[in-house]
Amino acid sequence: MTNGWTDIANADVILAMGGNPAENHPCGFKFVMEAKRKRNAKLVAVDIRFQRTAAVADHFVQIRAGTDIAFLGGLINYALTNNRYHEEYLRLHTNAPFIVREDFKFDEENGVFSGWDEARGQYDPTSWDYEYDENGYARVDPTMQHPRSVFQLMKKILLPVHPGAGGPDLRL
Repeated sequence: MTNGWTDIANADVILAMGGNPAENHPCGFKFVMEAKRKRNAKLVAVDIRFQRTAAVADHFVQIRAGTDIAFLGGLINYALTNNRYHEEYLRLHTNAPFIVREDFKFDEENGVFSGWDEARGQYDPTSWDYEYDENGYARVDPTMQHPRSVFQLMKKILLPVHPGAGGPDLRL
């Protein structure tokens, strides 16, 4: 679980992905059902199999095993492309405005991030860290327009390079 049950009871949309809270958290799942009943919240169940959560969901999205990251990338792509995100929430409650170190890179051609060691077959994530000020605090850009802000880097990686190009094929 990422959110507390109180958050879920007050949600408008609940995404249950990679788990089965109706079966595995039956006492807590009452908050999902309360949100559906009192707030007309929508429950979306994303899983490789139809299970008890999917049985009471408003939408069941069946994906293939191992495609969850592609699915989430597609959701983020859609939200960014159609301006369907809450900018204030991103700015205040996520790392979206944080500025990443200057030596961070993403090789679009090979799909690897900086720090990849071919010989060892693993990453050194040092360059993935934030840029810090003289007091040791991570630098942030409240406008999220800095080209190395987490928000802009995410857009660069998940959105098509050319408008109207269609972007990556994220069909599952």
